[in-house]
Amino acid sequence: MCGICCAVSFSVEHFSRDLKEDLLCNLKRRGPDSSKQLLRSTVNYQCLFSGHVLHLRGLLTAQPVEDERGNVFLWNGEVFSGIKVEAEENDTQIIFHYLSSCKNESDILSLFSKVQGPWSFIYYQASSHSLWFGRDFFGRRSLLWHFSNLGKSFCLSSVGTQASGVADQWQEVPASGIFRIDLKSVSTSQSVVLKLYPWKYSSGDDIRECVNNSLTEISADLPTFVLVAANEAKLYLKEPVVPLNMALPQAAFETHCSSISRSPLTRETLRVFLTEGHMKEVVQQFIGVLSTAVKRRVLCLPRDEHLAPSEVLKTRNRKANVAVLFSGGIDSMVIAALADHHVPLDEPIDLLNVAFMTKEKTIPVNFNKKGRKQKNHCEMPSEEFSKSAAATAASPGEQFNVPDRVTGRVGLKELQAANPLRIWNFVEINVSLEELQRLRRTRISHLIQPLDTVLDDSIGCAVWFASRGAGWLVTQDAAQPYQSSAKVVLTGIGADEQLAGYSRHRVRFLAHGLEGLNKEIKMELGRISSRNLGRDDRVISDHGKEARFPFLDENVVSFLNSLPVWEKANLTLPRGIGEKLILRLAAVELGLTASALLPKRAMQFGSRIAKMEKNNEKASDKCGRLQIISLENLSVEN
Repeated sequence: MCGICCAVSFSVEHFSRDLKEDLLCNLKRRGPDSSKQLLRSTVNYQCLFSGHVLHLRGLLTAQPVEDERGNVFLWNGEVFSGIKVEAEENDTQIIFHYLSSCKNESDILSLFSKVQGPWSFIYYQASSHSLWFGRDFFGRRSLLWHFSNLGKSFCLSSVGTQASGVADQWQEVPASGIFRIDLKSVSTSQSVVLKLYPWKYSSGDDIRECVNNSLTEISADLPTFVLVAANEAKLYLKEPVVPLNMALPQAAFETHCSSISRSPLTRETLRVFLTEGHMKEVVQQFIGVLSTAVKRRVLCLPRDEHLAPSEVLKTRNRKANVAVLFSGGIDSMVIAALADHHVPLDEPIDLLNVAFMTKEKTIPVNFNKKGRKQKNHCEMPSEEFSKSAAATAASPGEQFNVPDRVTGRVGLKELQAANPLRIWNFVEINVSLEELQRLRRTRISHLIQPLDTVLDDSIGCAVWFASRGAGWLVTQDAAQPYQSSAKVVLTGIGADEQLAGYSRHRVRFLAHGLEGLNKEIKMELGRISSRNLGRDDRVISDHGKEARFPFLDENVVSFLNSLPVWEKANLTLPRGIGEKLILRLAAVELGLTASALLPKRAMQFGSRIAKMEKNNEKASDKCGRLQIISLENLSVEN
């Protein structure tokens, strides 16, 4: 994980040797292990590159990297497949090596078509005065752009900033393909021209239709002096997943569904599906491909030498390298169970469970508040967690007994029963209204933007507090303050979109049948980059941690896309069984029972953040709380 940035100026009055302090601070929080800046100047333009690295793989490689020909590369990604990267190698160096040897545009597109894993990048190609940049097909890594001064300067960055009272006009770079800017030509014209190289399936799709749709959508949010155009050679990236199977079932299957739906809705209902040979085989294949995806995401980490089996039980003080955003629901349970298969047994796994106070009351605080004074707001105040911990310690437990806390504790017992030798760190993260409001104002708002709805506020804040990992480590004997050290945070996002997990899937199915459900799933997956992933990447990375999404592994998505919809979900069955059916069957196969029947519960409701402030808002409403940023408050509190 890295914070990457490139500020480009086309007129001397806008040339600068440094980024603005607030932007630099936000980038450093993403990449605390190394920071470096590099300047490239010509008569026509200046590029200021800034790289901030969270070290997770191979040798620590400071960014930006450059070669003898003046090419410069910034990489925020993980190569999990497609291009060979050995365990001891650094993927930044590997990708840059390949890029430097590319002879033309086609070579560059071929390279990024092969990479499997999340990425965003910025690449300056000196010989052609070109700046290439983009995000992966799903948009799993954030990249924003900001155009100003009527095209005389622009900036690309993993994270933006926010001016007092008004949202700065940062926008997410669309995950529509890769973009290229001819910097030399921009300096002599009155406009910035973005050349698009779109994603396209290898056959069947009309490249002109793909480009025209993308151009219209992208141009709508850009200033008038920024133009988006198709690349002249009509080149494209090959989409990394197979097309969605839109087939519809035969009548015989519908009769089978009806007979099952009339049987008692228990775990036996799920086992009935597994008695059918084909379905059992499909479920086992799904477990295999998802398990491989989890394995790639938990083993690409620096860790100490493993202890001998006889020493496993002596590792109570060993730190976790992997954490799971954990509600005890079906998504996080399956991810945790599969992580248990691959994380070394001598290493704990952190289960991060967030809850928001369900009612406010005066709480005596007895903690020692003498904390290290902060010099600037780049760092989290050292007493921040102490205040939260004090409030939680003095408050009755029922104030945080939200639905996700209850299911999380049940899920913990199920995981402990599945592997009693594993140390499962169940971290209860309790958030008061005062802490939510303060940290939304000072830290979280700019991370959520440019998204701005009530739903973005709820989920963004919940994920920020959960991934921070500051809470209580709860055991049978006691609870003690705990700060998760895990740099990798696994999240179950992508399961609902692909497996009909949302209530709107059921609404669409009831209105338009399986054909309508197929279209809804296709739409959900198509918009996940703009709706979820950039926001979640910015929020989680603010803690110097990396979000990893096993359900959005290219091989997992391709496998699920290849299946007919009735092998993934059966919405003739009630909530708690019909949605995400294949995942529930996988849970049964993995020995998980209690969680297999839990209905979908959105994070904002399960954690109760949606009940903290206004109860009469719609999820799609613009959220005024995200706009209230005061630099005066920021300086006082930090």
